[in-house]
Amino acid sequence: MTEFSFECTGVRADRYAAGPTLLFRLRVTAADNARVHALALRCQIRIEPARRGYESAEADGLADLFGERSRWGNTLQPVQFAQVSLMVPGFTGETEVDLVVPCTYDMDIAATRYLAALKGGEVPLLMLFSGTAFTGAAGFRVEPVPWDREAAFRMPVSAWREMVEQHFPGCGWIRLPRDTMDALLAYRSQRALPSWEATVRALLEEKGTTDPPRKDPYLALTRTTGGTDL
Repeated sequence: MTEFSFECTGVRADRYAAGPTLLFRLRVTAADNARVHALALRCQIRIEPARRGYESAEADGLADLFGERSRWGNTLQPVQFAQVSLMVPGFTGETEVDLVVPCTYDMDIAATRYLAALKGGEVPLLMLFSGTAFTGAAGFRVEPVPWDREAAFRMPVSAWREMVEQHFPGCGWIRLPRDTMDALLAYRSQRALPSWEATVRALLEEKGTTDPPRKDPYLALTRTTGGTDL
């Protein structure tokens, strides 16, 4: 059976993608200069937070994920980052390809909250590979790529931030239920507010006010979210 090894040599933001996307440069090696007709890969990428240090500000931002710093010995567990597929074209011995990883800026996702809390440095990643190899110098045979194939990589936080800035420059992103969005839209329309930023700011300024009239859509908003400070 052909022995495969994998190495991640770099990462960059995809400037031409429709959504936030990272391109990991992947080096694939087949032992003994073997001929590979094609390689159908599955790749699971995990963040391994225990493999780096954290500043005080970063620790504060990670409290909702891992709890108080005194508990991190037990709570600093791997975080799922992505699971993607890749078809590697035919090669002999060694080749390099881009592993395309679509990302999200949804702050309800643990990996996004983790990355957003980091101020700099590197993100320790572990890539786990499996799949099917189509090999053979003078023929054709099918071989499995076992799950024990893996590659460690330290992704610069700057690569993540560059990707986010390309699609959400200077902005954050939150996901809200549809009824909350409807209430926000009604609140904005009734007050002729020019933007969503102005809408949220108006809500924050009203934080200390008394309960609104029952017909006010603002009431539906506070009932849905349990508060006004979004």
